[in-house]
Amino acid sequence: MKSLIEEWKYVAGSKFLIFIFIAPLIAALFFGLMFSKNQISKSPVVVIDEDHSSYSRQLVSKMNASQYMKVMNVFASRMDPETLLANEQAVAVIMIPDQLELRKLQGVSSNIGILMDNTMPSGLTGIRTAIQEIITTENMTLSMTRLAQQGMDAEASKGLISPLSLQQRMLFNPTTSYVGFMVLGFVNIIVLIITTSAAGSIAPRLRKEGKLFANGKSPAQLWVRIVPYAVLSTFSLLLSYGLLKQVGNMRFEAAPYLFIIPLLVYSFALSVMGLLIGYSAKDASKVGSRTSLVLYPSFLATGIQLTPLAFPAFFQVTAWALPMNWLNRLIRGMAFRNGVLTAYSLEMGALLIIIGVASLLIGLLFLREARKANSSLGQQADSGVSSVSG
Repeated sequence: MKSLIEEWKYVAGSKFLIFIFIAPLIAALFFGLMFSKNQISKSPVVVIDEDHSSYSRQLVSKMNASQYMKVMNVFASRMDPETLLANEQAVAVIMIPDQLELRKLQGVSSNIGILMDNTMPSGLTGIRTAIQEIITTENMTLSMTRLAQQGMDAEASKGLISPLSLQQRMLFNPTTSYVGFMVLGFVNIIVLIITTSAAGSIAPRLRKEGKLFANGKSPAQLWVRIVPYAVLSTFSLLLSYGLLKQVGNMRFEAAPYLFIIPLLVYSFALSVMGLLIGYSAKDASKVGSRTSLVLYPSFLATGIQLTPLAFPAFFQVTAWALPMNWLNRLIRGMAFRNGVLTAYSLEMGALLIIIGVASLLIGLLFLREARKANSSLGQQADSGVSSVSG
């Protein structure tokens, strides 16, 4: 208890108390506002219309009316697509061939070309879907018109041309907003850096001050010192998520009083891992470089920018040792899909295993250092007795 009180007093007077709340909130506010309108619903395109017919103009109007694209300009003659895409005023060039309307009336197929600038793939969101929808609708309309002219009713024509239809819905993040994964990942990374660095500095700081064994030689007196860091990190994360929900329109369906439970377990796992990483550091200034052991793998392999399913199985398994891997799964499950806490016993269990293993290793390191301290004290006592007797 004395160690816990001492650590709370230290935290209250340190910069950690400011950083753990201010830095994540600033990141949540800045990136939340920055990416709140990130979903690209109208990608700019240009059209080369070589047909100059009423039908080609109808197609251009339908393209412009699509929710996925906006026609920025229509050119009457063929131009180099690279020139049109060079200034990034458009991300795709759609080419309507000559004699399109005539070939349609003759029942002859035509090819409509689309050339897309894939240097920035995110700008092409929805263009393929939009073109496919327009072409499919046009094909069905033309075919049904010809069948109707031959005396077949509309329902029979539709069953003959398109016996199956596809209806799709995007769940949980229908607008593909970056706030729910990239921005959220930035906030989590900032808390990870601050918490692991602060918790990792506990042992080096106490060792430098000569207080590592001041309250006894039980590992519990060291472990209990992570409580302030875990508690403050938990509330910092919860406040940051609330801010992202308000300014960034992030989906968050879980009840805060329930989600605070996995956040607290995660924060303890993160703090005890930081304590383990920084335990053997000679001084607190060396701890920051060691946090990269957790930082970079957490950023790359836990689903912040890329789904873990995109990695080989080896890297997916390696990520199991990272607390953020399980936090991201809990966020996607409880917060985004509104899952119940009992459905995520695997994730909670994994975090508890991380806490247990890291605590065991810290205990072994602490007890080994305590034995060395006892041995050195014993040798000093023996040498003192020898000198007196001599």
